[in-house]
Amino acid sequence: MALHFERAEYDQRIAKVSAALEQQGLDGLLMFAQESMYYLTGYDTFGFCFFQCLYLGTDGTVALLTRSADLRQAQHTSTIEDIRVWTDEAGARPETQLRDMLEDLGGRGKRLGIEYHSYGLSAALGKTVDGALEGFCALEDASDVVSMVRVVKSPAELGYVRRAGELADDALYAAIGVTEAGADEGAILAGMQGAIFAGGGDYPGNEFIIGSGRDALLCRYKSGRRALSANDQLTLEWAGVYRHYHAAMMRTFIVGAPAREHLAMFEAAREALSACEDEMKPGRTAGDVFAAHARVVDAAGLEEHRLNACGYSLGAKFTPSWMDWPMFYRDNPAEIGEGMVFFAHMILMDSTSGSAMTLGRTYIITSEGPKSVSSAPLDLVTK
Repeated sequence: MALHFERAEYDQRIAKVSAALEQQGLDGLLMFAQESMYYLTGYDTFGFCFFQCLYLGTDGTVALLTRSADLRQAQHTSTIEDIRVWTDEAGARPETQLRDMLEDLGGRGKRLGIEYHSYGLSAALGKTVDGALEGFCALEDASDVVSMVRVVKSPAELGYVRRAGELADDALYAAIGVTEAGADEGAILAGMQGAIFAGGGDYPGNEFIIGSGRDALLCRYKSGRRALSANDQLTLEWAGVYRHYHAAMMRTFIVGAPAREHLAMFEAAREALSACEDEMKPGRTAGDVFAAHARVVDAAGLEEHRLNACGYSLGAKFTPSWMDWPMFYRDNPAEIGEGMVFFAHMILMDSTSGSAMTLGRTYIITSEGPKSVSSAPLDLVTK
């Protein structure tokens, strides 16, 4: 069995989530988020692109409804013993087989939470579940129950985050090593992802971001590659990933001599990141961190070039995104606590001059404040 934590840790997680459900007056939870399934049982798959549901009762009952392709996946990677398969066939209605499973488990007439806000439950499938369970049990949106429990990491989880940070550094140095005038973006990506795989890491929850020239101002991956020119800028956002735990980083490299705009933006980004670090302490809020970022950037006269968010929590995430709850944006009241993990990114994009500058890394929140999981210096990278 390919479990990455002791069985006792999974039992503790189930107990915490069960207690949270009871506090909300719920008898159980229907999980469609792969992150929830992985966190509570170790179940590791991308099969959530199809219908599957993990049920947790407050009495400790755990049962999975999935497809035949994921039967052995669940057997090999999870603690789940009760695994049921819905049938792939013309006119298949897995939602009715979910109702049958709940009937068998005593779910009739119960008040159950459901993870409506998840990539594993599309709007169309959500409607079929609602229809199948109407009159059978009462459903209540409980999309945030597991997320709010797993946002604080255990010592074992933090060990994986630190290893992910080391892999992120490996990817950074691999990128620095191959970046030069004439280098192809594809070779840079290959070096970065290769370094992570060579270190025992995993695929990330979303694609690495790479863009040079005018595309260095983009904050998302896009298809298409180019070779770097003699005077260029290269924006990279990536994550070291270990056991699905992410440690993201962000940098803009300068090929050739940096422009005046690059230097000014870099100094603002570095000062803003330092200000954010001062706010990433237990008892402060995600909104406090964003306010520090905005204060510094705006004072530098770069308000129109910044984003309306400057980071977010990280953890064990699956496609299509490694971003987790909560996010650093204006007035977000979510409180920062010890054992949380955050990626803070300073992103400045000046469309008028065509200049880009980014700076970001991942932190573990301790009683003394944030501790970076990267040991790489924050100096401007020039090639």
